[in-house]
Amino acid sequence: MSKDDVIETEGVVVEAMPGATFKVKIAGGHIITAYLSGKLWKNFIRVYEGDTVKLEISPYDLTRGRIIWRSK
Repeated sequence: MSKDDVIETEGVVVEAMPGATFKVKIAGGHIITAYLSGKLWKNFIRVYEGDTVKLEISPYDLTRGRIIWRSK
């Protein structure tokens, strides 16, 4: 799978869980589990409940994703 095969969407962080994973509510009311990308993890970017984030979701597993950007 290449980088072009991912689905990019925006969502709102609903719950912070251990291990830098988050429950994110996307459009349509679906809640998925997402983790921080390496860039955010390396630069100590904090993500809190209520933050709007940009996600990459694999077309093979629509219940898990990766947070690639945090909006203010």
